Amino acid sequence: MRLRRRPSSRFTAAASDDGGNTPDVARRLTVGAELQPGGGADVRVWAPACRRVDLMAGPRALAMEREPDGHFHAFDRDARAGERYGFRLDGDRVRPDPASRHQPDGPHEASAYVDPHAFHWTDRDRKGLRPIGQVIYEMHIGTFTREGTWPAAAAQLDELARVGITAIEMMPIAEFPGRFGWGYDGVDLYAPAHIYGQPDDLRAFVDRAHALGLGVILDVVYNHLGPDGNYLADFSHDYFTDKYTNDWGQAINFEGPSQARAHFVQNARYWIEEFHFDGLRLDATQDVKDASPRHLIADIVVAARGAAGAVPLFIVAENEPLDTVIVRDPARGGYGVDALWNDDAHHSALVALTGHREAYYEDYKGTAQELISCARFGSLYQGQWYGWQEERRGTPALDLLPSAFVAYLENHDQVANSGSGRRLHQLASPGCHRAMTAWLLLGPATPMLFQGQEFSSSAPFLFFVDHKPDLAEAVARGRVEFLAQFPSLTGERAVRALAHPGAASTFEACKLDFTERERHGDAYALHGDLLALRRDDPVLSRAGTYRPEGAVLGPGALVLRYIDSAHGDRLLIVNLDRDLDFNPAPEPLLAAPVNARWRLAWCSDAPQYGGQGVVPLDLDGPWRMPGGSAMFFVPEPR
Repeated sequence: MRLRRRPSSRFTAAASDDGGNTPDVARRLTVGAELQPGGGADVRVWAPACRRVDLMAGPRALAMEREPDGHFHAFDRDARAGERYGFRLDGDRVRPDPASRHQPDGPHEASAYVDPHAFHWTDRDRKGLRPIGQVIYEMHIGTFTREGTWPAAAAQLDELARVGITAIEMMPIAEFPGRFGWGYDGVDLYAPAHIYGQPDDLRAFVDRAHALGLGVILDVVYNHLGPDGNYLADFSHDYFTDKYTNDWGQAINFEGPSQARAHFVQNARYWIEEFHFDGLRLDATQDVKDASPRHLIADIVVAARGAAGAVPLFIVAENEPLDTVIVRDPARGGYGVDALWNDDAHHSALVALTGHREAYYEDYKGTAQELISCARFGSLYQGQWYGWQEERRGTPALDLLPSAFVAYLENHDQVANSGSGRRLHQLASPGCHRAMTAWLLLGPATPMLFQGQEFSSSAPFLFFVDHKPDLAEAVARGRVEFLAQFPSLTGERAVRALAHPGAASTFEACKLDFTERERHGDAYALHGDLLALRRDDPVLSRAGTYRPEGAVLGPGALVLRYIDSAHGDRLLIVNLDRDLDFNPAPEPLLAAPVNARWRLAWCSDAPQYGGQGVVPLDLDGPWRMPGGSAMFFVPEPR
């Protein structure tokens, strides 16, 4: 959408040097400062709580004209890219632009004019992202490289593409206070965090990813704003509401004035339009509370797809209760999102690998049947009783395809929630971890890896955030209280061992060491080979479009079978228990296709992955399935 209007003659006269002639103004957004092709900047802000607003730009102070709906606007003829500006509200305080495109000195300081057209894009033929065939890689820019910047991260994209990643999921980047943080306390939703570089550095990252055939998804937070640097209430109290409670702060008011709602809907469109992102990850949508006729999430999906035009977007949502209305067709009352994060799959896999069932893991047993059900039906809880929350959890999903779910063994939350931030390979036996990795990467759901997982990074991922001292201590206490749901983290010694979220050393410890790609070459080869198999095998490459058959073979042992008449069936056996002599073998899913026999195409026990070696199998005789391993079979003619 492009809005065209003419600034009032009042402000033209104040800023004019051409005899009062006023240029046409083209806008992308209804608010914010937008530099114009003919020079100057059109500046507009919604501030119904204010009687007067002045645009403070460099040495200039321009009175802004109030519109009937509470917007104020002015045209700054002398504006130039990089110049600082802000809004003086009612003559007594200066605030940054709520729709600022850049906060070069942080959220408490002045905004900067940005020319989003100055960057030279080379991705005219970008293909976007479709829901099928993706492998997601969750990335935190600040810890992905030692430098913690977009240029440094962009230098690693070639290797991610080579190993088989197809989509980067970038953790939140909206401007937040401090030197480091996860990004979920953003306050300036339109301003890429200055600690990672310039806005054009972000554009260059996305452009480079597209050149390599990678897509980039942005994690966006529309459920709350951070506690420090959030000035929206100075402009309007209608941005927030007490109607709903929120896990992290004051709830956002999506049911009030359309201008407040538009601040978030336009933001989704903005990231797609001005930065060429290929999709969004919507954070904690259970706290995006909206009783409007059409839910905010549905509006965001429409706005984002509209901005992309013919380029397909991949939109993912996190929703703790796994409410599947989010991924259902809008024509049937759904919100139109492509996929949900599947915590059930993670929780069952972690219990299977570690045996621990504390806190929210208590409703999972990690059985072979659970792992089969995750592969076939996505979420495990689809309306049944959930003891941890003492209520029913989930909604029906039996009709959804596997592509409607994103599965993972690690993500930022779950690694950090271990208390010590240890990675899953450090908590499980090597053989079972390799086998579960095969379950993930050869399974039908869209797989996601967390940064460094592909080479068994030794770097932890801890909770870190840099706040001013009083807030930092409150956050640290809150973290201890949150982790107290795990009985093992309540003892005095365990609490003392927790890393302080505000310590720079906590943040620095989480940075990846890329020399481990070589030093942990067995893990790196495992992931690379599995991703190549998923990409190149004609059956696995379309696995998300139909559900496999599955059966329990024994304690901790399961089989998944992809039935494909065009290319032949595929068989994945995962054994997380001891060696299994499957004799007798009354399980028809193990039977070879007509006029064919099975050929072992891949095994996690191979020495190049750190295994002890592949045991020869007599596929025409009794089957012996090694413990702590996974095997993948393809048919061949007899």
